Amino acid sequence: MSRFWNSRTRALSPYMPGEQPQNRACIKLNTNENPYPPSPRVMEAIARAAGGAGGCGERLRLYPDPACRELREAVAERWGLKMEQVFAGNGSDEVLAFAFAAFFETGSPIAGGVVSADGFVTRREAAVLFPDITYSFYPVYARLWGVPYECPRLQDDFSIDYTSFLAPCGGVVFPNPNAPTGMAMSREHVLAIARYHAARGVAVIVDEAYVDFAGAADGASRACGADPLSVIDSIEDHPNLLVVRTLSKSASLAGLRAGFAVGNEELVEGLCRVRDSFNSYPVDRLALAGAAAAVRDAAYYEETTRKIIATRERVSAALVEKGYTALPSSANFLFIRHPALTGAEFFTRLREAGILVRHFNTERAADFVRVSIGTDADMDVFLAVCAKEML
Repeated sequence: MSRFWNSRTRALSPYMPGEQPQNRACIKLNTNENPYPPSPRVMEAIARAAGGAGGCGERLRLYPDPACRELREAVAERWGLKMEQVFAGNGSDEVLAFAFAAFFETGSPIAGGVVSADGFVTRREAAVLFPDITYSFYPVYARLWGVPYECPRLQDDFSIDYTSFLAPCGGVVFPNPNAPTGMAMSREHVLAIARYHAARGVAVIVDEAYVDFAGAADGASRACGADPLSVIDSIEDHPNLLVVRTLSKSASLAGLRAGFAVGNEELVEGLCRVRDSFNSYPVDRLALAGAAAAVRDAAYYEETTRKIIATRERVSAALVEKGYTALPSSANFLFIRHPALTGAEFFTRLREAGILVRHFNTERAADFVRVSIGTDADMDVFLAVCAKEML
């Protein structure tokens, strides 16, 4: 603790991202990065965006478009939306942070109620709801913005009980598929949550970071586009529904930092008000061009996503056959449990074998590790180590 920090900074418990080792001798399966490169069109678009004769980057001396039109137009075209229904940001994490600031009220939880920022005591119904096992950035955002929250418990099989979100509250946010479990909620249940809260003026945020992997290995998924699980096509009928997407996962652009949200114009305007009170140029020129090109190259990403889904299903079946527990996943990772070792022990054994995975030392999740889906070659090595750990 520093004497120069204010009380807000002292109270923060920052998010801890997965390890990014400089020594790439290991097999890296810990941060859900895509094992395949981005579309060739992405690199071409980035080169054009840099501009200048001979690729000298002359355009980089200019600020990027603060309205992020290139990416928003690509998203609107892809999903049949108006550009005014699309917001772009520096990765979906930034978009989510802005959403917490724009739509959820601040306050301090106390016994029997919540103290709002202006000193009034309100009912506990002001708390924002997200699952007890979910993306660990949500409580970080809540503490950063002073948003009271409660965490409905996942069911014993780690699925989300959608009825636990049908209660008066100050907002709802959850990933679909959920992270780190990889388990998905049906469209019908997602929309039931949105409908319940619409009349109350409460925002429902659906984080679809992994939704492109919810299809089948036979090609039923639609990377960077509509698929049977996504609710992007429902925003017209659900004015309180905000859908957040990232280009880091299915589009292979984790290093580029671009994400977007779609919702009605009022929600997008709220995000813009927060953004323009923070940073009017959140997405750089190269990221805008590369992300827009990725959104437009659906065919390329459908193929890479199909391969990841096929690998996931093969690895999951092999693990179960060996005696492991593997939760049914609709994402580009698996949440697995060793039959004899604790999660921490299994994590250490894999690390000693040169394989990085993610371990969350939290209640009910501590015996599991999350394993990103790599190339078939990487996953064959992983399976070989898992087989050895059963001896």
